Amino acid sequence: MNILVVMPVEARHKKLLQEAAGGNAIVFSEQPTEAEIAGAEIIIGNPPLAKLPLAKKLRWLQLNSAGSDAYAAPGVLGAGVKLTNATGAYGLALSEHLLAQLLAMMKKLYPYYEHQQRGEWSDEGTVTSIEGATALIIGFGDIGRAFGKRLKALGAHVIGIRRRPGAVPPEADEMGTMEELETLLCRADIVASSLPEMPSTHHLYDARLFGAMKKGAYFLNIGRGTAVVQADLMEAVKSGHLAGAALDVTEPEPLPKDSPLWHTRGIYITPHISGNYHLPATHDKIIGIAAENLRAFQAGEPLRNEVDFATGYRK
Repeated sequence: MNILVVMPVEARHKKLLQEAAGGNAIVFSEQPTEAEIAGAEIIIGNPPLAKLPLAKKLRWLQLNSAGSDAYAAPGVLGAGVKLTNATGAYGLALSEHLLAQLLAMMKKLYPYYEHQQRGEWSDEGTVTSIEGATALIIGFGDIGRAFGKRLKALGAHVIGIRRRPGAVPPEADEMGTMEELETLLCRADIVASSLPEMPSTHHLYDARLFGAMKKGAYFLNIGRGTAVVQADLMEAVKSGHLAGAALDVTEPEPLPKDSPLWHTRGIYITPHISGNYHLPATHDKIIGIAAENLRAFQAGEPLRNEVDFATGYRK
């Protein structure tokens, strides 16, 4: 089999993947040529979508991202091609990023930094705490559970939301479904979203849902920017209905310099950097998943994180 690795790798990663490949040919190419893609039976990483029609021999695509919506779309991959993602690699990095954003808002660190820039010794008044707060985490997969675990450790009451009802995992105190979203929003002091991009999530958070949120709540989005009607979020924050919002994702990306979102006081933006390879542990976990699946694929065994093309979620 011809294996093509299009994601960045360190020397230790190459060794792991080469060991997992056995005697099969493996090529490392972050900017793959058309010939390399055309000859690949297995691709590890996120190849350019525009070049995928060349991959006539492709049997399996292992993504380096947890999100797989673009590659699961109809017609992107050939019939019978297996698709797996890197779910399980990002929980640590993204949950810590969410926690940092949340605490910065609750403890008013952003306005204090503004005071520092002006050389002002000024008191911003009362702050809020995670202890005793109710947190609603929408999208309770790997990332949501990791964030729930951290919030519970700090004394929050955690409610998770999944597509389907199920048992309450240890990272939550309650579980709900998307059908219960509006009812649960009014209870939450903290609302965090890690939803993927799907037709059902497009512009989900609009004026109606922001209005359903508890006054003084904090909103965080680490899933997809397309889930938020940004004008409605800006209004909810400017009016004082929401205490603040932290976004690692926007619509579009990059966010244009002239977007009013940049300058809305109480909204704090990071440029979709919570994941990727910024935390070395994330990079290592992605390679670990790829190596595990590479061995399984050769043995004809089930693959970890196989994506259901009908839903865009892993099976």
